[in-house]
Amino acid sequence: MPQISAVIITFNEEKNIARCIESVRNVADEILVVDSFSQDDTERICRSCGATFMQHAFEGHIEQKNYAMARARHDYILSLDADEALSPGLEASIAAVKRDWKRDGYECSRLTSYCGQWIRHSGWYPDRKLRLFDRRKATWGGVNPHDRIIMSPGATTMRLQGDLLHYTFSSIAGHLAQINTFSGIKAEGLFRKGKKVTPWTMVIEPLFKFFKNYVLKAGFLDGWYGLIISVNSAHAVFVRYAKLYEKNRAARTQKQHDLFF
Repeated sequence: MPQISAVIITFNEEKNIARCIESVRNVADEILVVDSFSQDDTERICRSCGATFMQHAFEGHIEQKNYAMARARHDYILSLDADEALSPGLEASIAAVKRDWKRDGYECSRLTSYCGQWIRHSGWYPDRKLRLFDRRKATWGGVNPHDRIIMSPGATTMRLQGDLLHYTFSSIAGHLAQINTFSGIKAEGLFRKGKKVTPWTMVIEPLFKFFKNYVLKAGFLDGWYGLIISVNSAHAVFVRYAKLYEKNRAARTQKQHDLFF
């Protein structure tokens, strides 16, 4: 039977981390928390819950998760964010996989709680995440802050029953604050990749994002919060590209300045 390391990265997660750790206790042979120097009670809670705790300076979500994964004792990794927890159904699925591991990676659906309401549409569900895998055939990639597992060529995966519970924003203000933070990180990542933006992009893509989430993904079935999520998702796209435009313009200005001076 393979041994599983549950790997969690944290920063100021005193409100969430105990729930996360407790949810993996029955299926994990090691619980490893890599913290980026929290200033709250995260460390004490992790140690009191029996987790192995270490600290490492945060360089980005992708970098931090690869660092944490490399320090796990076991090759079979269960990766969670601190504001996530296994549902009983997903816990049972992982226990079954542990008894008969057949694939290189396993994905699940993530169900998000927004302001106390479970969101089952709006482009947020099923939010498929690959979180159980053999690290010898996987690495974290993507564009910060939106990390994802990239499996090696030829690796096999399957989907598990049960949901990964995501306890996200308790207020709309918190959602907007994260949009402001994450849009800047995403814009920086796109800028480094040489991505350009046009007025057409800044207008059409946010409008399509709203239409997709609210109409095509049935956000209207989530009530008022479905509308709010769909509008905020469109806003996030617009702000991301606005910040990317600002970065590209500043780079052009600097380049012109360097030519003359």
